[in-house]
Amino acid sequence: MRTKTIVMGRLCSGAGFIMLLLAACAPVRPPVEAIPIVTPAVDRWQEIRGWMPYPHTTPLPPAATTVLDGVYVRFDPRQEERPPCRRCPPYPPEGGVWKLQLEQGVFRVYHPATGWRTLGSFAVDGDQITFFNDPQCHLAIGRFTWQRNEEGVHFSLLADDCESGTRSRNFTAQTWQSCQPPNHEAAVTGHWRTPEGCE
Repeated sequence: MRTKTIVMGRLCSGAGFIMLLLAACAPVRPPVEAIPIVTPAVDRWQEIRGWMPYPHTTPLPPAATTVLDGVYVRFDPRQEERPPCRRCPPYPPEGGVWKLQLEQGVFRVYHPATGWRTLGSFAVDGDQITFFNDPQCHLAIGRFTWQRNEEGVHFSLLADDCESGTRSRNFTAQTWQSCQPPNHEAAVTGHWRTPEGCE
């Protein structure tokens, strides 16, 4: 019995040695690298163009074309960085391109550099335009006059209590240049100066 135990022990020791030898001689395989998951970039401008406002305070206006319908841009020349904030105000005072779309009673505002955006309702009555149902200041109604010339559309404040005037300052800071060609010939030939940010 004792002899059998010794033989078995030697066999096990020998088998263990062979296993270690095989492991040492086995080729070293490089670690498997994780394949990065590519997240498709979201075009936030196209995304918001598919959104519709919510009637926070006022029923949505009928989806009818207005004389101001179109896409407009303005360029804010400020270059200084805004201090970080935990609860940033609506319509933050950011430099760069700002985009505005007016389309059948829906307005959309977008700042490409930061991704900031909002939308709401608007109504045109003569030379006045009213903005409402804006989630950034859902109880506020903004009233402006508008003037259009070769450069685009300019808004002048009548009354707007959206967050201490942040929206009115944004809308009236500069003329919003039109992204629509000035005439049919320009649309066909492309011979017109497209404002920065209309892409």
